[in-house]
Amino acid sequence: MASFAFPTVYLVCISLLVGFCSAEDPSVNYEFVVSYITASPLGVPQQVIAINGHFPGPVINTTTNNYVVVNVRNKLDEDFLFTWAGIQQRRSSWQDGVPGTNCPIPPKWNWTYNFQVKDQVGSFFYFPSLNFQRASGGYGGFIINNRNIIPIPFATPDGDITLMIGDWYTRNHTALRRTLNGGKDLGMPDGVLINGKGPYQYNTTLVPDGIDYETINVHPGKTYRIRVSNVGVSTSLNFRIQNHNLLLAEAEGSYTVQQNYTSLDIHVGQSYSFLVTMDQNASSDYYIVASARFVNESIWQRVTGVAILRYSNSKGKASGPLPDPPNDQFDKTFSMNQARSIRWNVSASGARPNPQGSFRYGSINVTEVYVLKNKAPEMVDGKRRTTLSGISFLNPRTPIRLADQYKVKGVYKVDFPTRPLTGPPQMATSIINGTYRGFMEVILQNNDTKMQSYHMNGYAFFVVGMDFGDWTENSRGTYNKWDGIARATTQVFPGAWTAILISLDNVGVWNLRTENLDTWYLGQETYVKVVNSEVNNKTELPMPDNALFCGALSKYQKPEDISLAISITLRGKGSKLLFTLLMTICAFISISS
Repeated sequence: MASFAFPTVYLVCISLLVGFCSAEDPSVNYEFVVSYITASPLGVPQQVIAINGHFPGPVINTTTNNYVVVNVRNKLDEDFLFTWAGIQQRRSSWQDGVPGTNCPIPPKWNWTYNFQVKDQVGSFFYFPSLNFQRASGGYGGFIINNRNIIPIPFATPDGDITLMIGDWYTRNHTALRRTLNGGKDLGMPDGVLINGKGPYQYNTTLVPDGIDYETINVHPGKTYRIRVSNVGVSTSLNFRIQNHNLLLAEAEGSYTVQQNYTSLDIHVGQSYSFLVTMDQNASSDYYIVASARFVNESIWQRVTGVAILRYSNSKGKASGPLPDPPNDQFDKTFSMNQARSIRWNVSASGARPNPQGSFRYGSINVTEVYVLKNKAPEMVDGKRRTTLSGISFLNPRTPIRLADQYKVKGVYKVDFPTRPLTGPPQMATSIINGTYRGFMEVILQNNDTKMQSYHMNGYAFFVVGMDFGDWTENSRGTYNKWDGIARATTQVFPGAWTAILISLDNVGVWNLRTENLDTWYLGQETYVKVVNSEVNNKTELPMPDNALFCGALSKYQKPEDISLAISITLRGKGSKLLFTLLMTICAFISISS
């Protein structure tokens, strides 16, 4: 009998492990240590915010419906929060990572985010939401893959490449903050970074020696999915790859009608996926370019990001002039028409089997209308501030969602005007009351002289129209009610308007803001409060066990509990721990036998 003990137990272990391995792991887990490092992306040593010692931070790579667990250790000397640009975080604004919703993570503390990427696919990014910190780094890509049972509307690419582009200052975020607090503009950026690196020396006059640049290695004949996000401070960028077509395939979680572009304007906060086929003869390397838009090129020549696309059979270095950008510095019509050309692929499945176009947004009755107008910075209560509909937003000491949970009065008012105020501007914590399951029309009117990007946390909205001049009721006749792109960030051209439609099906308190860091920092934002009168865990998850307290609720904050952070992290890693335990048991039995 003894001779059969070992193989029997061994077979049981094998069966357990095989059964375990075939089960889907419902979570991905990351440990993020946020700290300062010294780096010189433009050849000047400066303080940069790194994650795990790297700038940019790691790409979060997950699959739709998975849980994402990110344990954050804040080693900065100031408060910190991550927010997740375009990630809808269904039912859980507690994980949103903006000051109107969450208390900040204090210096030297751990805090764990735990949220589900429910029914989403696509290309996004994460970044710090407090204190102008994004201007010093702390950002990274965020990819949500489709489940294998849901087809994608193109052949599986041969590789996946993430590019973070953005304008950059050699002053760190604290110095930039001081500039804004002193009532001054930031001035021209010092350059444009691609994946945290400065420009390739395409011009010895404009680019000094010794700058580290990004190189993307590819193989001839292969097609790559290139995901590009503008993570900068405030500059719209034109993206292009020398001699290569950009086949647009996805924008912030929505598959697009596939169209070729020689270049595409990517505004602050926006993300796109391109399919790029390596179909050139590789006589040399090729330039990847991100250059500033709608600026005086003769003054801004140094503000250009240049990386290198290198074929495995390349015969030499890139040389010569950069590929030309669109020639429309003083006429934005080309760029607006390009933006209008980006359409929803209504026949493609998104995160679910049904086609994207099965949600017929154009036939839904609008329940509430808001016209949000921004202006150039102006004096409000003796300070240089930006406004939205005449209100410069003041972030409360006690976050809105937390104040609701504990019934703290006087933190905010649900009185944001449906039309811009006609009187003098004011500073207030004024938010929008959104009707649960309502359908909101928002008109974003840009009366500034600079391009603005607008973003709404917790949602993808439909971009149904944009034009120059002032929006009127008659403008609705120009709306695209069939295949307007669904996304989380849209551009609003100076002296123009953009109209969006939002299905208010995600309960919580959600930030609606400009993505331009300078105008956001100075008050150009509000929040939309969406409440289900029937409180239940199906429409909003309960406050997490590790919620932080601040402001009027500071007395509830206990000393840091490392065991709770570990518990939440292990909860996400439970299946991996089980696997390890099974392996250990089987190894022990094997040795004992």
